[in-house]
Amino acid sequence: MNELQTRDLMALDPIEDLLRGWVRPWRGELAQRAPQIRVDLSESNGDFRVKADVPGVKKEDIDVRIDGNQLTISAEIKSEKKEEQADGRVLRAERHVGYASRSLLLDCDVDEAKVVARYKDGVLDLTLPKKAGSKVQRIAIE
Repeated sequence: MNELQTRDLMALDPIEDLLRGWVRPWRGELAQRAPQIRVDLSESNGDFRVKADVPGVKKEDIDVRIDGNQLTISAEIKSEKKEEQADGRVLRAERHVGYASRSLLLDCDVDEAKVVARYKDGVLDLTLPKKAGSKVQRIAIE
């Protein structure tokens, strides 16, 4: 059966990304282990709106930074599964500790003083107001 595959057009090395996709036995296993932050980015009323999925993370473990027009969301992700028998022997323990980070470049600077951040049910909701006076301007070519 064919699988739908997505390509990261902004990947550092697209050839390596393509080759990694051909190594099917390990691909699924690595994808489950690698922590990811998935985001939705929208724009309305002079604000950027970012919704980021960061499930199973305490809000104290999430770091949001803004540097001009660059937004970086990072989190330390800890998850643990344990299966024990009645006599206390551990049959299987799967622990995953990792660090996930996601950076986005926005088309104009963000007013850091007016940013609103909420975290509920594993979803980080950011409202990022655009900085006054930072408008994208079309330049006429002579």
